Formats: sequence, structure tokens, C-alpha cells
Amino acid sequence: MVLQRFRRHIWALVVLAVVVGAGGAVRLSSATSAPSRGHRGVGPAATVAPAAMASPEVQRAANLATTAQAGHWVATWGAAPQGPTLGNFSVSGFRDQTVREVVLASAGGSTVRVRLTNVFGSRPLLVGGATISVQRSTAALVPGTVRRLSFSGLPTVLIEPGAEILSDPVALAVRPLTHLAVSLYLPDATGPATQHWQARQVNYVAAGGHAGDPSAGPFHIFTRSWYFLDGVDVLAPRRDLGTVVALGDSITDGVTAPLDADARWPNGLARRFAARSGSTMSVIDEGIGGNRVLNGSACCGTAAVARFERDVLEQPNVRDVILLEGINDIGYSRSRNPLTVPHTDVSAAAIVAGYEQIIALAHAAGVKVFGATLTPFAGARYWTPDGEAKRDAVNHWIETSGAFDGVIDFASAVADPADPERLDPAYDSGDHLHPNAAGYRAMAAAVNLPQLLALR
Repeated sequence: MVLQRFRRHIWALVVLAVVVGAGGAVRLSSATSAPSRGHRGVGPAATVAPAAMASPEVQRAANLATTAQAGHWVATWGAAPQGPTLGNFSVSGFRDQTVREVVLASAGGSTVRVRLTNVFGSRPLLVGGATISVQRSTAALVPGTVRRLSFSGLPTVLIEPGAEILSDPVALAVRPLTHLAVSLYLPDATGPATQHWQARQVNYVAAGGHAGDPSAGPFHIFTRSWYFLDGVDVLAPRRDLGTVVALGDSITDGVTAPLDADARWPNGLARRFAARSGSTMSVIDEGIGGNRVLNGSACCGTAAVARFERDVLEQPNVRDVILLEGINDIGYSRSRNPLTVPHTDVSAAAIVAGYEQIIALAHAAGVKVFGATLTPFAGARYWTPDGEAKRDAVNHWIETSGAFDGVIDFASAVADPADPERLDPAYDSGDHLHPNAAGYRAMAAAVNLPQLLALR
């Protein structure tokens, strides 16, 4: 039923054209924004010329893809793509460098595949080699776990601007809450890089081609962002019912959480699922710092209503989405920061209308959507009495309208009992807007797991 739902939803939107480019690379055309993630259950959408299918490597990849068709794909990790921002590699890009990126698998499985993105790129992106492996520590890999990735059976791929691509499936035993490392060799100048800015994770860069090198030695440069990496899927056991997507802003993205600690509230939710002995779910974090329901901006990504299909509905076996957005729509109504333009004076009614659009999109795709109450922010730099009134109105609608499939009361979970307009001091990171690690744990504990696991 899920696969049929994705076919109905995506085939009308996506036409994938792939040809074998110069140097033996698969070339993904910019005629599409991405190979449909809804079709990940039936293997990569890319195809190669018949002559290329003669090689044993391609045939092995085809056999593995055939095996994957009968499996149960879930997204074990994801991060919403953003355009370039100041302060990291996204503006200058890469050339003759390898990027090693560390991610936390929320669910386990026997087979993996990786999704790469050039959705905000300005030129074709050549990936000259790619691997996935289990992280040992820092940039070092666990011996024997390095798996070379292919794309329609070929070791390199050229991804046009605006496009994304899935790797061929590769056998790798992944346990829940395992740190994986995806390494990409980028031989040519990439130009501005599609990224996820606030990784809260140290990643690594080396000069030259070191995608298959298990040692940390060449990786002398550190970065706190992910580049060109959009998601990792696993072929999961049948007890894994599907994917939960956390859609939100910096509070979902884990801003202020300690580096390399996996302390975001979606990580805490993943730990709760992983501890279950019965049916469980994978959890992916599609939060973006500064994101809004209604307006995109240069710093803070595409608006939630506009990115909902890409970042939520196209995930494999998506079943539930937890929506925590709106505090920046309120706060940025009075901002003067040029990076957060437009500074529209957004009303509570407008935010609710945005929620209704998202709910309609989710329900049309057969996905449940849970509304999370906006957390307290009195004392934050953009708090005003008018903004507090808007937050109250939005939260009242979330709790009483019945429009969502369920409500998660994050506001009560982290509020100061003596002053509910403020974060509990025990949960305040210090900026009076973002919870600290303890606050994120309290948010994860506030989620009702049976609600997410319930069949429709």
C-alpha cells in the first residue's frame, strides 16, 4: 500500500533521464529535481546503457537491487538540504578533496543505500568515488566495513544542478544507533555546495582521493556541516514499520546541542524506539535552523510548506511526521537581519493556514501528522508581548482544532512551572529559546510512541 501511494504521488512529478557520461560516470539529468525517494523501495531510478550491463560489477549491483525490491526500506538518517551560507565550505566548494561525513543510523538493517544531492548546485557535480562504512573514531573507519558505492553499476556519477541520486544498494550490516561514515571524492571544482549547515557533528576533509582509505591520517581539515549528502536508507527487518520524520526549525535541528553527542530530540526519540523489543520505527531529522512555515530565506532554507514533499513525503516508507515549526514565523516578523528577509508580519491565522496545507498534503499521501506545541521563548532576542500572544493562539489551535492526528505537548515538557512563558531554567541553553541537552531529552520523552506506531 505504501509503495502504491508513492507511485501515485511521485510518478506524475518525476521523469528521470540518465545517460552514461564521459569517463564512465553515470550522468543524472537536471530534467528532474531528484530520483523519486518514493521509489526507493524498488531500487535506483537510474538506468545505464545495455553495453555497460555486461560487466560483473554491474550485474552484482543489479542482483542486489533485485533482492532489495522484496525488502522493507526505511530512512535511517536524513538531513534537509540547504543552499550555500557564509562561514563554511558551501561557498567555496571543493576540488580534488575527499569529504568524510559521519551520521547516526536510527534503525538497523542488512543493506544500505545513500542519497546524494546537488539540488542547490550551480554546476554539474562529479563524484569520483564514494564509500560507506562504520565509523571507528573521528575520521577512522572500522576495518573490513568499507563498502564502495556504485551508481547504476558504475563507480562515478555526474549529478546535474537541481538533481539528486540514489546509490545502488550494498550489503552492510548496520545496527541501530551505529555511526556510519560516508566518504565522497570530489575531483573537479564543485562550485557552491548543497549542504546542511548545522550538523552538530564534526566531519572531515582530506586533500586528494581517500574515499576508500580507512585511516584518519589524511583528514586534517574539520567542518561542522554535511555536504552533498541527503540521506541513508537501510533494508530493515519487517518489525520496523516505517519512517518518522521530524520536521522543524533549529529546535529540531538541535542547535545548542553538544557536538558529536547526538543530543537532538529526534536522536532521543530514536533511542526510545531502538530500546523497544517489539515493533519500532526509524527517525530522521529534517529540521533546519531558522526555518519557517511560510517563508524561506537565504540563511535558513526553503519554507516548510514548500519543502514538505521533498523532505517528508519522498522518504521511504514514511508513516508519521512530527511538525514543530512557527516560532521563527513569529519572531522574524520583527527582525532586521538581512539574512532572514522577508520580515513579513505573520499572523497566527496565517501560520495555522500553513499547518492546514501541510496536513492536507500529508493526509493525501496517507501519512499521519502530529502537531507539536511551540515551546516557550520569553527572554529570547526576538520575543515580544505580541509574539507571545501569537504563540498562545497557535498552540491553542494545535491543541483544540482536532486537525492533527495527535498532539505532542513540547511546550509543557520544557516550560518553567512558575512561568510557562519561559523555558525551565534546568532546560534552558542560555538563549531562552533553545533547550539544552536535558531539555531535548525531555522533549523526546514527551512523545507518545504508541500513537506513532498505531496503524491507520
